[in-house]
Amino acid sequence: MFDAICTLPLTSDLFAQEIHPTEPVLSVGLSSGHVQTFRLPAVANDSSEDGTASSEHGFGQIETTWRTKRHKGSCRCVEFSYDGEILFSAGTDGLVKAASTRTGQVSSKIAIVRDGSTSEIDAPSLLHALTPQTLLLATDSSALHLYDLRENNLSNGSKPQQTHHPHDDYVSSLTPLPPSDTSTSGLSKQWVTTGGSTLAVTDLRRGVLVRSEDQEEELLSSVFVGGLSAKPGRSKGEKVLVGGGGGVLTLWERGVWDDQDERIIVDRGAAGGESLDTITLLPEGVGAGGKIVAVGLGDGRVKFVKLGPNKIVGEVRHDEVESVVGLGFDVGGRMISGGGQVVKVWHEKIEGEGEDEEDKNGVTAKRGVASDSDNDDASNDDSGDTSEDEPKDRKRKKRRKRNRGKDQNSGRPNILAFKGMD
Repeated sequence: MFDAICTLPLTSDLFAQEIHPTEPVLSVGLSSGHVQTFRLPAVANDSSEDGTASSEHGFGQIETTWRTKRHKGSCRCVEFSYDGEILFSAGTDGLVKAASTRTGQVSSKIAIVRDGSTSEIDAPSLLHALTPQTLLLATDSSALHLYDLRENNLSNGSKPQQTHHPHDDYVSSLTPLPPSDTSTSGLSKQWVTTGGSTLAVTDLRRGVLVRSEDQEEELLSSVFVGGLSAKPGRSKGEKVLVGGGGGVLTLWERGVWDDQDERIIVDRGAAGGESLDTITLLPEGVGAGGKIVAVGLGDGRVKFVKLGPNKIVGEVRHDEVESVVGLGFDVGGRMISGGGQVVKVWHEKIEGEGEDEEDKNGVTAKRGVASDSDNDDASNDDSGDTSEDEPKDRKRKKRRKRNRGKDQNSGRPNILAFKGMD
């Protein structure tokens, strides 16, 4: 279904990736504590306003917009603000920082509330910008903090407005539910989380509404899918899909949260299938039609599942060994997968497209590494990059790789590999 058009090497293990909501921009958080933002070439239907030259399939040069040592320890989470102007990052140093997406300049930061049972740093597990006013932050202790961005805009003294514990374990995924038809704001006020072996629904004002029965399997990833076939009295055509640790994708009917509705076996194995670490829905106009989800597996594969028939319709491989940590689509319809020390960019396979056409459209691209733009972190040079504060990561699921050591390639440009340009 997709062809890899670019392999982008990273300087250390990928912990998080985030795709900009309206521009061909990608940001990554690395085990070394670095945060790096790339601008991809525009495609013909992009609405980018920066004057970047576009091509029909988005071939061209990928540029590093900025790169910095943002956190002491690993950067576990990155998240764009609702309008994409701010990039939030959270690390095992116990800090959340807000920086300009375009320049990387930090505008504010807060200290994460410490673990009440140990008084130690409560490392982050997830960040999500629910609305222009609300930032959600989940931690290893199972806490889910809600910050009001209108108050002090994440100043040092900022405290969460609310804290919930929807699960007994850390929150592994968070999926906002679309607003109801009666909503006046048009913004989501409820979300689904997975953690441990349960699913929960939380409301912005009322807190945790419901928690499912124990599924007897670790739940790792989730995505909302609407527009499915409705069945009067049984289904409204809106489901949350949840990826499990044993290769099974479960479907949950919206509003019926006590237990799963359907099961799709994505991967089989004698001792259970590979973990389904990340899920994303293919955008309208991408793929063969119908509702299709891409699922990133623990062994580096990406499988495509068509809903309705509930069957596998395609497969590609991101890596031979490493888990797929990040998976999504940019504004140009390109799939971006991340895991290990590699990010790959894919475009939809076109029938009859040959190597000659790819040679004509693709060009070799270089990326230069920009200087550290994080002035308040100027002292965080690579010589201090160690993994001593990451022992807990060794026990976490496969998609959270622990820091492997110092950043070896800082400051050196890398050549991007495009198919057809050997």
